Amino acid sequence: MSARVCSRVACSERAVSTLTYVYADSMAVLGPLSGRPEPHGYDLCERHSQSLSAPQGWQVVRYSALGEAG
Repeated sequence: MSARVCSRVACSERAVSTLTYVYADSMAVLGPLSGRPEPHGYDLCERHSQSLSAPQGWQVVRYSALGEAG
């Protein structure tokens, strides 16, 4: 199995986290890389995970590898 890469255009770095959106709650959730590719998730590399921002009025929730909110 090959490593998954970042979903951002023109980025070929190894993915380390998965981003999903909860539109009903205006929330972006960033957590550890999912066990398998998710059709409604976006895999991100370390750089894009760290620089993630959300639209004005949205909340970004970050979970560590241990599942703790942070």
